[in-house]
Amino acid sequence: MDINGPISRRALLGYGLASSTAAFIPDLPIGQLWATPTKPLRPRSQLSPVMGDEPWVMAATDLAAAIRDRRITSHAVVESHLERIAKVNPRVNAITEVLGETAMRVADEADRAVENGDDVGPLHGVPFTIKENIDVAGSATSMGVLGLEEEIAAVDAPLVAQLKAAGAIPLARTNMPDFGLRWHTKSSLHGATANPWDRTRTPGGSSGGEAASLALGMTPLGVGNDYGGSVRYPAQCCGVCSIRPTRGRVPDNSAMAPAEFPISMQLFMTNGPMARHVRDLRVALSAMSGSDPRDPWWVPAPLEGPSMGRPIKVAMTTDPGGEGTDPDVVDGVRRAADALSNAGYAIEEVDLPAVAEAAALWARVVAADMRTDFVPAVQELLARDSQKVLNDLFAVVPQLSLRGYMRALADRNGIARQWTQFAQEYPLILGPVSTEQPFAVGDDLKGREAVLRQLRSMRLVVTANLLGLPAAVVPVGLANELPQAVQVIGSLYREDLCLDAAEAIESELGVLTPIDPRK
Repeated sequence: MDINGPISRRALLGYGLASSTAAFIPDLPIGQLWATPTKPLRPRSQLSPVMGDEPWVMAATDLAAAIRDRRITSHAVVESHLERIAKVNPRVNAITEVLGETAMRVADEADRAVENGDDVGPLHGVPFTIKENIDVAGSATSMGVLGLEEEIAAVDAPLVAQLKAAGAIPLARTNMPDFGLRWHTKSSLHGATANPWDRTRTPGGSSGGEAASLALGMTPLGVGNDYGGSVRYPAQCCGVCSIRPTRGRVPDNSAMAPAEFPISMQLFMTNGPMARHVRDLRVALSAMSGSDPRDPWWVPAPLEGPSMGRPIKVAMTTDPGGEGTDPDVVDGVRRAADALSNAGYAIEEVDLPAVAEAAALWARVVAADMRTDFVPAVQELLARDSQKVLNDLFAVVPQLSLRGYMRALADRNGIARQWTQFAQEYPLILGPVSTEQPFAVGDDLKGREAVLRQLRSMRLVVTANLLGLPAAVVPVGLANELPQAVQVIGSLYREDLCLDAAEAIESELGVLTPIDPRK
């Protein structure tokens, strides 16, 4: 759930996708997709660590290494992903705009740089996709909303600019719910995105288009944002990995915003990378964490914190706050705990401090900002489904007075203190993302009880948002043909510890994607 992004009242008509994906793919024999470099090519079967032998299967870091070593061209990599988009996107509707012509041109420039022996960045020649509420120069920051389809950004958001400086190539935009208001991805502008594993279940929201694109091999790397789990819950639903960084780690700014964001967004929201492999998250996070004067919240914190004694203690919870957890989700957490134990971590099952209180506080502050600031500004643009979700949220979350709002922000500090003290003994927390399986499509429109149930299921997710903490999500297997995942939460600016633990889990339990669309 995420309302990040600019608020605009321009309503322009006549939208249509410029052309099909296939129009951007040169008509070349498959053999010409590969370079003829001075270094010998590795056999194609060795290029992919997962399945098949096509570039769209590979991890972002493996693609970058292959391009640098001249075992494959960026042209071939981008073209392979464009072909994959053309093949599978019509079945899931995760990609909303293809930037194919520009991507191919930049890929050719990237290949020339390699041929010339130029110094190149860590993601040189690798394509990535961007959620529709993050500015990309020349593309619409539509936020999924009918009426904002021609809100064209003039400049890149800081993270997009930094990824491009690292050599990455914008490939496409991805779907999201209107203004990011749901934990399900359905846009009034582009329609709904299907879960790659089961069309009857949600792909998550609000970065559901990113997660589905990654799961299906349409991109090796994506970026989204997280105000209430929006890079973490879709990762659970689609079987990919992601990280919500510490607030202030990744600089943020939207040139399209007509006003400063409300305080809850300034405190709780951050942009973060999504991928199929944890090592790709690490490289992408490093690339997008540089200084940008457009964001006064940016913090020059090192990406690697002080070394810690071993074994690192991990507080495991299967039922944060004691409000119940689906048995399949519990099993997934325990599998992850076993993997961490095998990797040398010390696991203890303990109760976490003030989870229920933190989740309730997050909901009250967010609802207050939406009631007083957000909804009045965008009322005429809200789709009926989004309006219903909001109305049901307002019905179950008490309205705050000005004094109550100020008190809530003050109380946040007390909960944060409990967590920083807890972290002195347990530097990492292992727990569920949502405490429920991906919900059936339409469940969040079934009234107040359904909205309240979803809020409760996300209680550990939004606790990290309230406190600004880093949290990495990694898949842990399947249950009933649906992907399972866990999150690893760390202390402020200890993304390195979160990623280390996530990588240890991935090393034992493997990756789930890419896949072809199921059902």
